[in-house]
Parts: sequence; structure tokens; C-alpha cells
Amino acid sequence: MGDNELDLALVKRVQAGDNSAFDLLVRKYQHRIGAVVYRFVPDHAESQDIVQEAFIRAYRALANFRGDAQFYTWLYRIAVNTAKNHLVAAKRRPPTADVAAEDAEHHAGAGRLHDHDTPEHNLLREEIEQTVTDTVAALPEELRQAITLREVDGLSYEEIAQLMQCPIGTVRSRIFRAREAIDARLRPLMDNERVRP
Repeated sequence: MGDNELDLALVKRVQAGDNSAFDLLVRKYQHRIGAVVYRFVPDHAESQDIVQEAFIRAYRALANFRGDAQFYTWLYRIAVNTAKNHLVAAKRRPPTADVAAEDAEHHAGAGRLHDHDTPEHNLLREEIEQTVTDTVAALPEELRQAITLREVDGLSYEEIAQLMQCPIGTVRSRIFRAREAIDARLRPLMDNERVRP
């Protein structure tokens, strides 16, 4: 049984009145959903409250879940909406750039800089992180959303295609173009680093 089939089986058990099946779904996805919410609300206690609220909303809406989308994709949408609603209610705007600075460190090439903790290398690392953040923020909406769902949320190409309602080939193309744009902006920084004594 595949991952999504297992989710659907648990959903059917919840819809039939078995609440322990929902506990299993919560345990399975609470960390992934927590990471999504934390991007919007980077306060641990506050983000945990929002995660709890998102799961409560999901539980209440579960009777309407028909399995058209994968369960995680459906849950992801609820979590993002809950986080955005929380920010609006608190008079704080949702972030326009979906990639936080720390996510830049996942980019290939940035990791090796952690070996040298000198002020120069710290400065270069900050420059790389800022460059990635600025580049992603400046991307067209569909490229920005695709690269964020892939690199930050860790969604599969299939899940992204469902969320963005487009063919999987389009998703691959958008992620490729986004990575090309990031690489083009990072290359001068990395070349300068290699030239230094």
C-alpha cells in the first residue's frame, strides 16, 4: 500500500468515527506542517498553536474530503491558510518572499563555507543567503511557488503539480528555471571566493 493509499484508508476510518486514526495522521504530519507554519510565524510557541488550529480545522473539514487531492496536499493548503489568517488577524502581513535566509544554506555550494568560521566567510555566507532570498523573491510567481514548495516544503513533483494544478513537466521546467536563475546570481560570488588567497 502506497503512502497516499494509507492516508486515504486512515481518512475513511476517521469518517467512519474512528478518532484514533486521526491521531495517526497528526503524528505522521505534525513536523512537516510545523515547518510550513514556522516559515510564516517564526515563533515556536505561536507556530505550535497555529499547527494545532490547522489540525482542528482539518478534522472538522474531513467529512468533505473526497480524495481528489493527496491528503498532505489538502492538509498543506489548510495549514498555509490558517497561518495567513493568523497574520492578517494579528495585523502582520504574510511574507512576500517564501524562502527564509536559513533555507539558502541548503543550496549546493553554501554548505562547504561552514568549515571556515572566519568573519570573511561569515560575511560571504550572509551575502549568499541574501542573494538567494532576493533572487527567489524577484522570480515570477509560478517559479517562486514551485521552487519554494520543492526546496522549503520538500514536496514531491507530483504533489506540486496537484497544488499548482499543472502538468508535472511544467513543474520540472519551473523548478529548473528557478534554479538556473539562482545559480546565475551565485556564480560570481563563488568565483570571487575561489580567486581569494
